[in-house]
Amino acid sequence: MRFTLIIPAWNEEAFLPETLERAKSAISACSYHGNLVVVDNNSTDNTAAIARAAGATVVFEPINQIARARNRGASIATDDVLVFLDADTYLTEDLLQTSLDALASNQVVGGGVILELDQPANGSALRVLNLWNAVSKRFQLAAGSFIFCRRDAFEAIGGFDAKVYAGEEILLTRKLKRWGKKHGYRFQIISDKKIITSARKLQWYSTGQLLWQFMLILIPGALYSKRLCKTWYDSETRPRTGDVDSDETTTRPNSS
Repeated sequence: MRFTLIIPAWNEEAFLPETLERAKSAISACSYHGNLVVVDNNSTDNTAAIARAAGATVVFEPINQIARARNRGASIATDDVLVFLDADTYLTEDLLQTSLDALASNQVVGGGVILELDQPANGSALRVLNLWNAVSKRFQLAAGSFIFCRRDAFEAIGGFDAKVYAGEEILLTRKLKRWGKKHGYRFQIISDKKIITSARKLQWYSTGQLLWQFMLILIPGALYSKRLCKTWYDSETRPRTGDVDSDETTTRPNSS
């Protein structure tokens, strides 16, 4: 079994070097053969150059939209498995191996993992994180920070929905679960391990703003409105490239 690790990145020169270093280490230590792809989602910084210097295959997606960026990376993959990782998220050999072993068992169509922040969070922010992790485990929904799946299933369901501006990972999860059920596979959230992702989302936005994004999933048609999802696309409120907290990986505090 072979896999392609896809990292969408928009102005990620601050976080991408460590993300790539850890990803390459995990790939090298894994028992399966993997390829590394970085999608330059119309960056204006050194994102593409950093990715090339690290030995990744770099492809370009001109429209700043997370679903399109991920789909662009998947479009050049020829391996059996697709693994999607955010540019501010750190992959470990253990998690990668566990995820791929699950797929190799021929019982799992795809999955995700529980999230952990790279630094301490305040009470309300921590409650948002715990809420998501609880929802993820209870309903078997994957955060965009880390998703893995069979490529044939991904292609059969049409990949990420490029019409939505947020929540695309939830829609993908639901489609994968339906496809898996029809073909005798289950969707798996790995709950005995965690993946470390940046806490910058919780620094940029208030608890109320983050909860609003959760609620959008419940409002019919809301995810198709860029205006309603503008929290994830408003670069004016975010630190500029080169600051300690750089812009989010594709067009919103993703991943999740």
